[in-house]
Amino acid sequence: MSIFALALDNLLSPMVLFFGLGLAAALAKSDLTVPEAAAKLLALYLMMAIGFKGGAEIARHGADGTLLAGIAAGVVLSFGLPVIAYALLRAISGLSAVDAAAVAGHYGSISIVTFVAATGALTRLAMPYEGWLVAVAAAMETPAILTALLLARRGSGGTAGKGGEHGLFREVALNGSVVVLLGAFAIGILTGEKGLATLKPFIIDPFAGFLCLFLLDMGLVAGRGLANGRRYLKPPVIAFGVLMPLIGGASAAVLSMAVGLSTGGTALFTVLGASASYIAVPAAMRLALPEANPSIALTLSLGVTFPFNLTAGIPLAIAAAQRIAP
Repeated sequence: MSIFALALDNLLSPMVLFFGLGLAAALAKSDLTVPEAAAKLLALYLMMAIGFKGGAEIARHGADGTLLAGIAAGVVLSFGLPVIAYALLRAISGLSAVDAAAVAGHYGSISIVTFVAATGALTRLAMPYEGWLVAVAAAMETPAILTALLLARRGSGGTAGKGGEHGLFREVALNGSVVVLLGAFAIGILTGEKGLATLKPFIIDPFAGFLCLFLLDMGLVAGRGLANGRRYLKPPVIAFGVLMPLIGGASAAVLSMAVGLSTGGTALFTVLGASASYIAVPAAMRLALPEANPSIALTLSLGVTFPFNLTAGIPLAIAAAQRIAP
């Protein structure tokens, strides 16, 4: 399938169209809302479902050297990408060292929702992938935060980040998305295929529908963020929000060849490298770098990079994987 056909297939998927509906409704100032409690429940459901399925996949296939190599590659990527992002931001955006470091941390971490959307695209294409990549996603959540803190301190002469360093580890380790993802992953390993069969009516059959509803809410959030944070989106910053996913995705694609991932696995790992966090990292940055402006990173990651990945990044990742994977 050509890249244009992949892009069209992704654009016309229910998930992307529901995201577009939410985005358009927010920009048009519609009163459409998803209750906050319902949005949190949907997020918990998605984290639980993808974590459980990943754990069940490991129970079925067993852990091997490829899994360990994949986790190692993900950790290296999460530590390294913020350095690239920071250097690029400082060169083109005019952001302060602290703000640039905070944004860079978002781009070294991952968006689990983008990951889930990519698994949906692969499922529609009947393209198998390594289910244990959810463990790689979990491993990539936190290293970028440490790199961002080091970059902020170096750029500010050692004065940044003093306010929240004592509680950083607890904030990161006990973040709700991380706890549910890893906990469900462990339960999936323990219960295996039997557990997956038991929960199939809950986490397999309705998954796509719940994802559509969640992406409708994400579209609403992104649209409101764009409307309220427009003043932060200067042309160089917008350019970064599109260019950095391409750099991160290309870096992940190269590492995936060294790990030996399948075509579907390569596409998913590429998507992880291209995505930017807007759940776990903002919470950690609020504690670790309270002097950073959170609106810049959130508006950029959710309002620019997330829509780019949904519409163009995922098809690009799949097309690249079809060319380079064995």
